[in-house]
Amino acid sequence: MKCATHPEVDATGFCRNCGKPLCPACTREVNGALYCENCLAAAVVVARPDVPSRSGSNPGLAATLGFIPGLGAVYNGEYIKALIHVLIFGGLIALLNSDLPGGYDAFFGIALGCFYFYMPVEAYRTAKARALGVAEPGDFASADGSKPMGAIVLIAIGALLLMKNFGLLDREWFSKTWPVGLIILGGWLVWERTQKKS
Repeated sequence: MKCATHPEVDATGFCRNCGKPLCPACTREVNGALYCENCLAAAVVVARPDVPSRSGSNPGLAATLGFIPGLGAVYNGEYIKALIHVLIFGGLIALLNSDLPGGYDAFFGIALGCFYFYMPVEAYRTAKARALGVAEPGDFASADGSKPMGAIVLIAIGALLLMKNFGLLDREWFSKTWPVGLIILGGWLVWERTQKKS
């Protein structure tokens, strides 16, 4: 196989990121992995010069502390995110402790379990990114950072609690139609992802 940049030269390796065949003149080795110049340049742009590498960041400790709502984010120095974690966790607990019909208990119980295990994973990923000095994962924002998903979750939980206070969750129409919201949300996510690919 020939090099993608120099068709007259045999390739000796492949870029780890894009898979392009590379000759010895085109390969850039980083920690034993081969990259083409474009992929390496993109990785350098993604690295955040404003966030210095923290050798003291321990991803394992961050994940362990993440099992306590908000503490993993506090360990990573993200105090607003810690507050959001505590508010979401507390909101889900409040919904489960309110007088909801049986179907809602199961739904919010699953949501609480998923969020409980999300917190340590998110704390681990953030601590690991900081230790490496690269861009942190934006889990409380959409992939392009344009939509604050944490705020959307808080608004949804607040709206559900408000509906419960006014007795709207006890109505039969709501108990039969709330899955429509999940269908709409799933359709919106699929549509957004297909728009990015095209």
